Amino acid sequence: MIRPSLRTPAKHLLAMALVCVASVSHSVENGAPITPFGVFDFGAGMLPPAGVTVGVRGAAYSASELRDTNGDRSPVGIKLNVNSAALAVIKTTDIPLLGGTYGFAAVVPYLDMDNRLTVPTPMGPLGLRGANVAIGDVSIAPVMVKWTPSPGLFANGRVEFQLPTGSYKADRLINTGANHWTISPAFAFTWISPSGLEVSSNMQLNFHGKNKDTQYQSGVEYQHEFAVGQHVGPWTFGVGGYLYQQLSDDKVGGVRFEDGNRSRVMALGPAISFFELGSDWPLIWAHVYKEFGARNRTQGTQFAIRAAWSF
Repeated sequence: MIRPSLRTPAKHLLAMALVCVASVSHSVENGAPITPFGVFDFGAGMLPPAGVTVGVRGAAYSASELRDTNGDRSPVGIKLNVNSAALAVIKTTDIPLLGGTYGFAAVVPYLDMDNRLTVPTPMGPLGLRGANVAIGDVSIAPVMVKWTPSPGLFANGRVEFQLPTGSYKADRLINTGANHWTISPAFAFTWISPSGLEVSSNMQLNFHGKNKDTQYQSGVEYQHEFAVGQHVGPWTFGVGGYLYQQLSDDKVGGVRFEDGNRSRVMALGPAISFFELGSDWPLIWAHVYKEFGARNRTQGTQFAIRAAWSF
């Protein structure tokens, strides 16, 4: 970090820096996570048989590029690292609902986040750093419906609520919590051909509440995650990724923020899963995704691995 001169008080430099950051910020206020990407790949449309399933997920996301509204690299330098672990509990039943069967779920995430910014100012580059290690926003899905329309075709629909349970401070550079609720209706399907070709996809919309501390409200988001692969014995090999697009403008105090600050990003990379019926091994999924085409957000790389046990 530079040493401010007597003519430019440190608080003025910091104010200028934060303005620069805001002009190229994520659509998510202060870079706080709202809904995670890259959760669903192979088997997205499948839910386990009646009983309890426990899942764990570990993920690492890193980015050294911040893209502006035109997709150009921002003059603000960034080094963002987000490591996360999550515990999910899914309860499925034989209770009929909407032509399928009913279930519900909850997810508790834990995040280790570090964000370093280098902001150009009239006095030279200004370094800023924020870190937060804490529980994130808990998600619950009180309604999940599982369908099996035909052999080889699986589908489910659900409504998720993300609660403002995570750590949050308005003056912190990055937070594990978003400080507002989110409602996400979603639909997923998996199709497996007789030859073992699989196509899976998860589609959802995210409707966000207002941050009561800052009056900032992120726009409606569309998330589409997918995977295409071939089953070979207990293994599935292929590619996966996601498409994220913000559909409406960000607002502050009910007024559009700058040009709307809409963000988008796409990702693609190798994916693999393992499931052997009757073995003591859990279901296992892993992928590495590289992001591209980002607007108004970071562009980086994600690695994730999941495992699940049914009882």
